[in-house]
Amino acid sequence: MAEQNKPFVVTDRRKFDMDGTPREDADPSPEHESDAESAPSPHPQAAKAPAPERPAEDEFGGDMPPAPTAQEMEQVNTAYQQTSDRLETAVRAANPGMERPPQMSFDQIVQSIYMTAILQLGGVTKEGEQPRVDLMGARQSIDMLSILAEKTKNNLTTDESKLLDSALFELRMGFLEVTQALARSASSRPQSPGGQAVPGGVPGPKIVR
Repeated sequence: MAEQNKPFVVTDRRKFDMDGTPREDADPSPEHESDAESAPSPHPQAAKAPAPERPAEDEFGGDMPPAPTAQEMEQVNTAYQQTSDRLETAVRAANPGMERPPQMSFDQIVQSIYMTAILQLGGVTKEGEQPRVDLMGARQSIDMLSILAEKTKNNLTTDESKLLDSALFELRMGFLEVTQALARSASSRPQSPGGQAVPGGVPGPKIVR
């Protein structure tokens, strides 16, 4: 209760009167500086500290793993060959009379990609069925052969070079024929007033992707 009875005192801290003349009874203590002015300045080295270096990233956004050493490569290759041989022995033992599969070769790689692209272009379709075409997949397969041709340039035998060139030529021609057939099929279909194709048009290849 005693504290409530204390008089409320207001201290006039102005240093000048209304007309701008200094007051004789002004508080001689200096004014307090703002927090921003009184705050200590940061250490000059802290402001200029370089950002920590980030590890190299590959095109997929992850950290690039270190390349294997020659010793690691040799160890893995030896283990792979031994495991493959054991697997082949077990499969042939379970299937008497089975022929030994041929060794993988450059020709087989080209032929495998070639056949994949042919399937994607709808080249193997049963009679009476509508061809199912995967244009994007076919383009990727053709581009794979293109990269193979570029990376093996001047390092192929005459027969290997002819095989690769022939596969690329036939696949590119097939790709053009299919895309043109799809364009003709789309343009020949009767259109509804809203621009939608209606049933009863000329059937054509069906794009699956």
